[in-house]
Amino acid sequence: MSQTVIPPILQPITVPPMDRFNQELIENLHPPNWVNPEPAPCYNLVIIGAGTAGLVTAAGAALLGAKVALVEKHLMGGDCTNVGCVPSKTMIRSARVVADVKYAGKFGIGTPHYINIDFPAVMERLRRIRAEISPHYSAKRFQQEFGVDVFFGKAHFSSLDTVEVAQKTLRFKKAVIATGSRPKQLPIEGLEAAKYLTNETVFSLTQQPKRLAVIGGGYIGCELAQTFRRLGSEVILLQKGSHLLSREDADAAAIIQKTFVREGIQLILGSNVHRVEREDADKVIYYEVNGQENKLKVDEILVAVGRSPNVEDLNLETVGVKCDQDKGIIINDYLQTTNPRIYAVGDVCMKWKYTHAADAAARIVIQNALFSILGLGRKKLSSLIMPWCTYTDPEVAHVGMYPQQAKEKGIEIDTFYIPLNEVDRARIDGEAEGFVKIHVKKGTDKILGATIVGRHAGEMINEITLAMTNKLGLGAIAKTIHPYPTQSEAIRKAADAYNRTRLTPLVKKVTSTWLALRR
Repeated sequence: MSQTVIPPILQPITVPPMDRFNQELIENLHPPNWVNPEPAPCYNLVIIGAGTAGLVTAAGAALLGAKVALVEKHLMGGDCTNVGCVPSKTMIRSARVVADVKYAGKFGIGTPHYINIDFPAVMERLRRIRAEISPHYSAKRFQQEFGVDVFFGKAHFSSLDTVEVAQKTLRFKKAVIATGSRPKQLPIEGLEAAKYLTNETVFSLTQQPKRLAVIGGGYIGCELAQTFRRLGSEVILLQKGSHLLSREDADAAAIIQKTFVREGIQLILGSNVHRVEREDADKVIYYEVNGQENKLKVDEILVAVGRSPNVEDLNLETVGVKCDQDKGIIINDYLQTTNPRIYAVGDVCMKWKYTHAADAAARIVIQNALFSILGLGRKKLSSLIMPWCTYTDPEVAHVGMYPQQAKEKGIEIDTFYIPLNEVDRARIDGEAEGFVKIHVKKGTDKILGATIVGRHAGEMINEITLAMTNKLGLGAIAKTIHPYPTQSEAIRKAADAYNRTRLTPLVKKVTSTWLALRR
């Protein structure tokens, strides 16, 4: 008697806790009753992965008239919608409210002796907001509004021009791998057995950990460490390096570090975690600092030490696509893999592991895969001016080069630095801790890069990114009227500082002589 094989689409998808909000999320992003369509004879594009990169590629290509198949094995929306940007920033917003109440006394507002933080309610709001956003990325929308054939199930290449998914064969002219990334695992003895959290599981919490250890001082670790601390957890952050945000501007990292200490986050820098043990309900972390072994007991451990590309089980060798277990799919500047008919985009292949980077690169894939003829009109990944932001409080935003990168390229720079305590609106808002730092090519107003630290740095960096993208210098910003009072005046002040460098002794002498003659 033959055994019935249940196609992958029929396997249940769960997102704990299974309340009405997560049920709504699943109904939109992986409907339990979804029936995969009958494949078209051939697709212009078959896209594996329905995170940001895959969704933008699918929608854009379909709107331009391409026949598109989109394959997802879990939830549409990828990390950003489900376990990344949307839930983390929702949680960060709640934590900022706590900080605003706590420091209300600075504004002449009475501060309560006790702030009642309802952690389950915070997490319920997170799930509600995520569910409210999910229809934008839903299977039904992509099928009905864009005409994309949406398939659920695990996909793999079965020949040079076919992909297999849920017992169906999709034939393609071009294919795009957009399978994203996952949290990097640490080879720490006992960590797996003790159980730990990552960004994929932390947003499913319904009860607050009283003591939380965060391993990793990058942007994910820092954002969540501050968030949990503000919501009332005791937080210990273990960082292998000598300071937080090691890839960022040193002055920016120093401000975040100072803020964390002030807010009561215990920082253990230069630490090397070598084993974890269970001791009744406690998780015991054994670590070394300067050769001295120490231990600490916590309720939960959050690991945030980078990302690993999702390249397994795609059968890449069948189609001649090369990959690296750390860097992901190998691509050229046009986002082509080692098989020119197959492209890759997003976290699975790019150094920029940000939602907006995946979005921008997907637009390049659409043009290059569908409309380039003999190399004409192709766009390059390297042409993108890519900003990013770490959503601590204050935020740290950056675009372009750092001074060290300019030095390595042999480019001399001038730097214009404006502390926020010199900006009226920042003082008014009580948000004067931070700065705007803009680097230009020496002797010119050409912007090479910038770092902004401030509560609204992620919004402020856009003006500089716009200028760089359109090859506008600091002189153009200086001529742009900024409403008073706004914190973005810090950028104009940096531009004014550049203008003052043009007032050389010779220029001043000439203008003084002219004006004297006019008296």
